[in-house]
Amino acid sequence: MQGTPPMPKLTPKTRSRSATPAAKANSPRKVFEGARTVHPVGITGKERPLDIITNMFPAYVGRQERTAFELMRRSVLEDCCTFLTLSGAMTPAGLHQSCLIPLLDRGLIDCITTTGANLYHDAHRIIGHRIREIEPNAGDLQYRLARIIRIYDLGFWEETLLETDKLFSAILQKPEFQKKMTTPELHYLLGKNVARIEDALGVTSPSLLSTAYRYGVPIFVGAVQDGSIFLNIVKLKRLLGPSFKLEIDVNDDVFEMGAMQRHCFSTLGKPMAIWILGGGVPKNYTLQGEPLLDQILSVPTHGFDIDVQFCVDPVDNGALSSCPAGEGHTWGKVSAESVASGSVYVHSDVTAVFPWVTYALLSDPRIHRRHRRLYDAREKAVLGLQAEVDKRRKKLLPTLDFPLPKEKVAERAKKKTKTKTKKKR
Repeated sequence: MQGTPPMPKLTPKTRSRSATPAAKANSPRKVFEGARTVHPVGITGKERPLDIITNMFPAYVGRQERTAFELMRRSVLEDCCTFLTLSGAMTPAGLHQSCLIPLLDRGLIDCITTTGANLYHDAHRIIGHRIREIEPNAGDLQYRLARIIRIYDLGFWEETLLETDKLFSAILQKPEFQKKMTTPELHYLLGKNVARIEDALGVTSPSLLSTAYRYGVPIFVGAVQDGSIFLNIVKLKRLLGPSFKLEIDVNDDVFEMGAMQRHCFSTLGKPMAIWILGGGVPKNYTLQGEPLLDQILSVPTHGFDIDVQFCVDPVDNGALSSCPAGEGHTWGKVSAESVASGSVYVHSDVTAVFPWVTYALLSDPRIHRRHRRLYDAREKAVLGLQAEVDKRRKKLLPTLDFPLPKEKVAERAKKKTKTKTKKKR
């Protein structure tokens, strides 16, 4: 049995190489010596938000939060087209009023992907209903008997849902909705109608729908059928029959997302950033625009340039919600540059950290820009991507067929049938 080969003797020459760090600029010790020293000073209460987040968050999740702030700030200063995704039910918690609408006011968000729940629950306050803080452990059986709906530690009357259903049912019957459309058009028209209601009622805290409408920010909902707005569409279809013509074209919806992204990096020539609040369908629905372009349609792209995510999920469970930028890069969703220096996964609840990051960002008066109004470019963006597909038609057509000959498929099927017959005998 052969033993382990002896270790080479440490000669003066090899000893000097091992014990002394190499003089190369990229050696681990050189890199370490150039890193920031952890030495925060005492907080006095007089610091600016920018001073706090850049100097008092040196480690762990705090440093992830600092990096997120730095990347969001860079998104603005480099004039990135910024796509924001919002999962779950965060509008009941008021995150849109505290953070998203102020960011929209400053022109920092160009496109939104969210859930139907966020848009539906946002409408409760418009018609005078309130969402209140409640005790999550007070007893769900009692809450149900009292007709109180609970979202963890938030609650509202069941009547709130019933009256919100009536609101959307009334709006969706209007003539402008009686056609096939994508989710950005649906939410633009809803926002337009909600804005009129807010103006008539003198609402001082506008909704996310109306604000996005006013600024021309498209709102996508990837799982549009999974939410109460669509449940009311189902009701209208069953009650009104052929006279109710609203349909959501999911094929055009996915194509439109890809078209928007191509419009940003190709037509406008802008880098792209994605700010991910939570995970779920909104995250992937936005990110999948890149493999749609490159992998499916053969339209060159390089992925998002900046990738910032706030999420509580562990990154090792294989779930899409927790997929970090590096994993996304293997799918072509984010660029190599983003993985190297333009991404961060903040392992924290969005509601715990995002208001502070927003405060630090907006405390700088230089952080604002002209509204890009991507919604107004929808038709141009879709036509532009269709032209790219048409140019590649000859190249794409062979991808419609699987190379296995049909005759061999039939032959294999026959052999399987004969084998099964023999076994039965």
